[in-house]
Amino acid sequence: MTAVDAVVVGSGPNGLAAALVLAAAGLQVEVHEAAGTYGGGTRTEELTLPGFRHDVCSAVHPMAVASPFFAAFDLAGHGVELLYPEVSYAHPLDGGRAGIAWRDLDRTADSLGPDGPAWRGMLAPLVRRWPSLIDTVMSDLRGVPRNPAAALWLGARMAEQATPLSRARFHGPIAPAMLAGVNAHAITSPRAPAAVGAGLVLATLGHAVGWPLPRGGSAAIAGAMAAALTAHGGRIVTGHRIDSLAQLPKARTVLFDTAPGELLRVAGPELPARYAGQLRRFRHGGAVCKVDFAMSGPVPWSAPDCHRAGTLHLVGTRAEAIAAEEAVAAGRHHPRPYVLAVQPGVVDAGRAPEGKQTFWTYAHVPNRSQRDVSDLVIAQVERFAPGFRDLILAQHVSTATAEEARNANYVGGDISGGATTLRQLLMRPVPRWDPYETPLPGVYLCSASTPPGQGVHGMAGLHAATRALRHLGIRTDPLDLLRTLRPDIRRHDELGAPQPTR
Repeated sequence: MTAVDAVVVGSGPNGLAAALVLAAAGLQVEVHEAAGTYGGGTRTEELTLPGFRHDVCSAVHPMAVASPFFAAFDLAGHGVELLYPEVSYAHPLDGGRAGIAWRDLDRTADSLGPDGPAWRGMLAPLVRRWPSLIDTVMSDLRGVPRNPAAALWLGARMAEQATPLSRARFHGPIAPAMLAGVNAHAITSPRAPAAVGAGLVLATLGHAVGWPLPRGGSAAIAGAMAAALTAHGGRIVTGHRIDSLAQLPKARTVLFDTAPGELLRVAGPELPARYAGQLRRFRHGGAVCKVDFAMSGPVPWSAPDCHRAGTLHLVGTRAEAIAAEEAVAAGRHHPRPYVLAVQPGVVDAGRAPEGKQTFWTYAHVPNRSQRDVSDLVIAQVERFAPGFRDLILAQHVSTATAEEARNANYVGGDISGGATTLRQLLMRPVPRWDPYETPLPGVYLCSASTPPGQGVHGMAGLHAATRALRHLGIRTDPLDLLRTLRPDIRRHDELGAPQPTR
């Protein structure tokens, strides 16, 4: 193979982010992807019927709109249009009630009655400081925050909501259910400290910037990144599974956008025994069974304003959310699982033929589950939207084990890059000061298994690429490098852009 400056293994958003930073520094970059299409989970396909476009994993992108990487890259300038539902997320309850998280914090608080002031008091200090909050939580988590006030506010709220003190804040059922629903994105108990932290960040962004969906699907994000990379000399090779370092072209630096186990599989013979043992001890968490629906019309929600929400959390009360998630953590399927649902048609009618809708869902299940839980998903939606079942034209199911078969980074169906525990958030993938650097000179890990963790934000790729550039003697601010990339408004292969190399 022809020698290059840098090789990236894996073309998810972090891998593409790392490649873009390296290419912006003037390096010759090559990306190798095992799947037939780049993008990792940031892809969109016709999974059910012709004309129905479904996101295969990530669908809603508050982290992308808040990310310093994407702010410097300029998604809009590269042709990605983010569409904002007026309701960031909704949490229906039995009896036609629902918690509605409007983008406007005050409107949300006003809708919560007696618990409104408590909701406002919990989130307003974080909403006011959201750029500083993001600066902290999307960092490499290895330095002192530049603005510690936001970090202190977040820590105080975590200490409250992850302890029995949480019961003192709210008195009705809706607000605590809303918070539990957003915490459960972490696929662990909503009262676990790490889940509370993740949920508070997401809830803050729901009011500060919104929870947008890209027009046409999440593939638009990967497509914009790939187009910019190839326009600046990068090369993407798809359908090329790497089994050893010897398969890669000679390079000055190599970055792995993979789970720790994949790094171990590829580079294991070269790694010191101690580091290899630490990688083996990395824990993966709860998993998902994904069910996509082609619908003859919109979901008939019982509660007002749920039809305005891009995202919905379907589980019921806070107690039900805790029971469902703790069952998954114990390795059991809950009869009423937590279901994360997205209805893109609220803002993007082009995802389905005229008058019809796509409907995206994940149910949380135990790691390595082989069970198709579409019956449980349908029952949970029907619970809050009677008549839903009658509108289903077709469905597509991907069990937890099928998720891993499709993407080796989703170990056992864990789409989060690792178990969401407080220790593992701070010490992922291994307990060392530099989480991206490996013992092999010039070899780095840049996946969601490194800080800041899950989400389409590109920051793990940026942090790892920054280390790689320093290794090569380049110390220019990577965000400044990204700002020099000329927009190349072409969309990826699924939308008509040039094909990557195979």
